[in-house]
Amino acid sequence: MTASSKLIVIPPVKDTPQAQAAKKKLRVAAYCRVSTDDEEQLTSYEAQMSYYTDKITSNPDWVMADVFADEGKTGTSVKNRKDFQRMIRQCRRGKIDLILTKSLSRFARNTLDTVKYTRELRQLGIPVIFEKENLNSISWESEFLLTLYGAFAQSESESISKNVSWGKRQAMKEGRVTIQYKHLLGYIRGADGKPEIVPDQAEIIRFIFKRYLAGDTLRAIKAQLEAEQVPYITGEVAWNLSTLQSILQNEKYCGDVIMQKTFRKDCISKETVVNTGQLPKYWTQNHHEAIVSREIFDAVQEETARRKAMASGTKKSAPTGLGKYSSKHALTGLLICGECGTPYRRVVWTQKGMKRPVWRCVNRLDHGKTLCKHSPTLDEKPLQEAILAAVNILMSRKDELSNGVVSEMIQELAPVPGEVLSLADIERAIADLARRFDQLMDETDGEESIQRNLDQFREISEQLAALKERRAHVLGVQAENELMAKRLQRAAAVMEAAPAEITEWNESIVHQLVEEVKVLSKDEIQVTFRNGITITQTIPAIRQEAAS
Repeated sequence: MTASSKLIVIPPVKDTPQAQAAKKKLRVAAYCRVSTDDEEQLTSYEAQMSYYTDKITSNPDWVMADVFADEGKTGTSVKNRKDFQRMIRQCRRGKIDLILTKSLSRFARNTLDTVKYTRELRQLGIPVIFEKENLNSISWESEFLLTLYGAFAQSESESISKNVSWGKRQAMKEGRVTIQYKHLLGYIRGADGKPEIVPDQAEIIRFIFKRYLAGDTLRAIKAQLEAEQVPYITGEVAWNLSTLQSILQNEKYCGDVIMQKTFRKDCISKETVVNTGQLPKYWTQNHHEAIVSREIFDAVQEETARRKAMASGTKKSAPTGLGKYSSKHALTGLLICGECGTPYRRVVWTQKGMKRPVWRCVNRLDHGKTLCKHSPTLDEKPLQEAILAAVNILMSRKDELSNGVVSEMIQELAPVPGEVLSLADIERAIADLARRFDQLMDETDGEESIQRNLDQFREISEQLAALKERRAHVLGVQAENELMAKRLQRAAAVMEAAPAEITEWNESIVHQLVEEVKVLSKDEIQVTFRNGITITQTIPAIRQEAAS
């Protein structure tokens, strides 16, 4: 230090008496919450805020930090309570010394959250006073009581949740339908409380169903809707594939309502899961006016199942696998190898600068002759001509097909061949035997009576088993007849709308009419239509390249 340097000593600044007093005061916050946002509960909410404001400001040792309050939010989880989360953040920043709350159930009805947050606040040195339970969370001894009270509060929430769920399920059983309209394109709530059709939106729904049945993929439908700037119910013109899939699977568009397709796993996590049989579903048919016919809706579900069946890959690691559905070519997934049963794939060869589309067995393409030795390669144009020839043969039999529809409808209602009892007769016989069995059980008392009635028990059981087998057979035949009648009706509708003779390849008509094309040889195919009719057709005699 030089001679000219001076050491300047700065005396410490003394706090004013007011500042020292303020430092000693505890910064106290209060947390309030009401269960619902109705008028009565909001009054309670306002009363809590007024109570805590007066209580904190009237204590000379306290200073108001804040009053945190959540209205109409769930008590089973704190993650959706914004003010609760804001209070915790303030505590972590050291801005709160003490928290007051009415009761543990106001703080949290989830035992895990109760322990988690009171423990964190204890580590920060911040007590929570639960007035109703007269508990202070700062002591470790209080954690046991907090856990106990928290478990009771959580149990109360679970009990309330079960009662509410039970009430909803009873309403479902009685056929009382609840529909969410927020994302339901095509309908609004009508004056009678049932769905009312919105005409312009209904046209969008019909367009989606029509294009899907015509063979378009969801991506193709999405592209068409967005290209034409067709808005979704939210007003956005961007469509999601999941939205389109949901529309195609929504039974409300054919006038039905299925309730409890999803459910909440529990009242704490509130996780929504798909009901795959854990709980019963409730199906109300013909509940409201349909946008699409039941026949069209059922046809879409069958088409969806068919496309899913083609979803396994065609990679070399998956021999004989089916190809992923693509609507780019109608024959994708329809053209099947007669030798190994694997689909054919379209391949474009280039020879001397000329492109030549051909169809080849997937197994031959991916595995050579290892899995399929003799399947031919087919040129696209003569193949299409052969299929068109088969389609035109079908078109020439329109009258026969119409008669087939009537015949199948009659067959559906007719008794099953070889079965003298109707389904109703079988059901009554089963019910009678069940009553006899119960009566015999009531009369059976002790080992001696069991031995005495053993032959009757055996006879009733054998008769029941035989009747149930007959019932299953009748139901199976009726289901097949019904399916065939529907397929005939749909095929007849497509044929009615199509020209009398198809001279040019039409992807949409082929997709809607043809179920499968089996390659029998390089010269012959077998075309199976969706109405069950099979036609064997010769491929025009032009030069075909042998499969290498």
